[in-house]
Order: sequence, then C-alpha cells, then structure tokens
Amino acid sequence: MQPNCAHLHSIQGSGEDSSSSPRLSGEGSCHPSTGDVRIQLSSSAGEPRENATSRASRPGSQSRSHGQAPGEAGGLEDAAPDAEEQGGSSLSELRYLLQWLHRSLPYLLILCVKLIAQHVTGISLGIGLLTTYAYANKSIVNQVFLRERCSRLQCTWLLLYLSGSSLLLYYTFHSQSLYHSLIFLSPTVDFMNFWEVLWIVGVTDFILKFLFMGLKCLILLVPSFIMSFKSKGYWYMLLEELCQNYRMFVPIPVWFRYLIAYGELDTALGWTLGILLGLLYLILKLLSFFGQWRNFRQVLRIFFTRPHYGVPASKRQCSESDDICSICQAEFQKPILLICQHVFCEECISLWFNREKTCPLCRTVISDHVNKWKDGATSMHLQIF
Repeated sequence: MQPNCAHLHSIQGSGEDSSSSPRLSGEGSCHPSTGDVRIQLSSSAGEPRENATSRASRPGSQSRSHGQAPGEAGGLEDAAPDAEEQGGSSLSELRYLLQWLHRSLPYLLILCVKLIAQHVTGISLGIGLLTTYAYANKSIVNQVFLRERCSRLQCTWLLLYLSGSSLLLYYTFHSQSLYHSLIFLSPTVDFMNFWEVLWIVGVTDFILKFLFMGLKCLILLVPSFIMSFKSKGYWYMLLEELCQNYRMFVPIPVWFRYLIAYGELDTALGWTLGILLGLLYLILKLLSFFGQWRNFRQVLRIFFTRPHYGVPASKRQCSESDDICSICQAEFQKPILLICQHVFCEECISLWFNREKTCPLCRTVISDHVNKWKDGATSMHLQIF
C-alpha cells in the first residue's frame, strides 16, 4: 500500500497559506518506490530562533560597548553609601551623647550645687566685683561724654564708691594680706592650690582696675580752665595703658611660686619639672611684654606730640558750613579744618577720632591710628596669667 502523496501536498499547501500559524512549515517528498516519506524543514522555521538569538545578543553587545560608563557610575554609587553610613554613625553618636547628658543632668546639678556651696564666698565676691566694675566703667564713660556738663557730684560718688569697695575687701580678708600682690609680694598663704591662685590674681586685677578708674574720676573733677577736654582724653589713654602694663606684671610672683611649689615633692624630678615650668612661664610673659611695649611706646609718642588733625578754620570757611558743626549740630567751638576741607569743633572731632580714622562726612582717611581709651573706658580683659 503506497502513501497518498497528493494528500501530503495538500497538507503542505495549507501550511504555507497560514503564515501566522505557530506550526513549523516544511516541504515533503514522497518516494513511491521505497514508501518513505521525507519532510525537510524550511528556513522560515529558523527565523524566529535567529531573531531571538540576535535580540539576546544585542543587550550583551550594548553592555560591552558601554562597559566603561557603568563601571565609573558604580564607583560613585559605592562611595555614596559610605558617606551615608558615616553620616548615620555621626548622628547616632550625637544622639547617644544627648541621651547621656539627659540621664546625667540630675547628677551634674547635684555636683554644681555642692561646688557652689563650697565656694559660695568666692563666687559671691566675684559677682560683686564684676558688677562694681561694670557700673563704674559705664558711669565714667557717660561723664566723659558729657564733657563740661559732667556731674561733679557723680564723679565724687564714684571715687568714694571705688575706694570704699577696695578698702572693705582688703579689710575683710586682711589675714591673707592680699594687698601684697600690688607690690609684687606673695600673700601670707601657707599653701596655694590652683583655686587660691585664681582667687588672689582675680581680686588683685579688679583692685588695680578700681585704682586707675579712681584716678580717671580725679581727672574728671579737674576744672576745664586748668585742663581742657582734649588734654583729659590723652591722660585717660595714658592711664589705661599704664594700667594694662602694670596688671601684666602683677601675677608673675604668685604664678611663679605656684609652679615652683611642684618641687615640694623633695625629688629631683619634682624640682626639675617645677623649675622648667617656671622658666617657661617667664619666657612667655617676656614675649607678651615685648608686644605690649610696642603699643605703650606708640601711646607715649601720641601723648607727648599731641598730633593735630587739621588747622584752625577761618570765618569764611565756617560760614561756608553754615556755622554749624555736623557732629554736635551747634555753633562751632574752636573750629578745625581737616585736609578734606570739612570743618568741625575741635573737641567734637577729637572725640570722633577716638574710635574712627576717617572724616565723618566724606570718609577720607585723616588719622593713621585709632586713639583708644580716650573716652575714659577701662578694658574688660581679666589678667589671669
């Protein structure tokens, strides 16, 4: 029985017509002699497989063609998590510190109360000295600003107030002989620890401030026909520089004795270390003195030369300015003509150059330095070392 080749060809034809069918199409051949049926797959069956292979190969080729850029981006992406981890660790440490402070706050308050109770006398005295200084300093500056209108009664009260405060302090602690520090002697204290040194140096520094502030009050009480306002400004400046230089040397004996006292251990190491610390302290003080000495020499030069900022103005020059000072808004008193051709009262412009270097109107540089402390102010710096 031979196979029906016509039926086979009909199946092949129907497969060729349905191009959208997922079945594989092929060509069939029939050999009547042998009775074998051979089917040869057409190239259309391989197209989907080739298309799939080519599509699969495209991403690989794209990844190979752009292989360098993802590598660089990967390095940046690796660095970003490291920075985030470091930031997260810092925040966690900060949170831990805040939590520790929150838990330790009651204990810290207990220790603070105990510390205040042990040093209540020193703390109270320190607050009193600070408030006395602030009140007296502000009052003196206000009286200097008023010039001829200053209150002599107020100046007298300040002088008595500062003198009484200093005497009362020394009388209260007369057993310690704190006044010895004023003349470069050590107070009568058998053993000085760190807090006692701070106590002695701090009290002495405030007393020196009160002393020189009292001298400024005396200058304020001098009548203007004996000493002009301009001359008083130079005396205020000189007194303040003398005060700062003197205060710089006063703590030296106290601190030197405290540093050398390390040798009380009666050992070679203790004496050696104490001497080395004392010598190092003296060297540092000597270096700071050289810096302060340059400022003091400049102040002495200004005090003795009394530099002038201009020349006396004529009546015509005053009339061009409407005979009104731009600073005090009043008629000129001893008018001075600056190099920028602006006219001011001598005292007004002198007070202006205590803080500025330029003309009040055109900002032309008139002075090469600022005359500090001519307004009667006292430095707030606390000379501890």
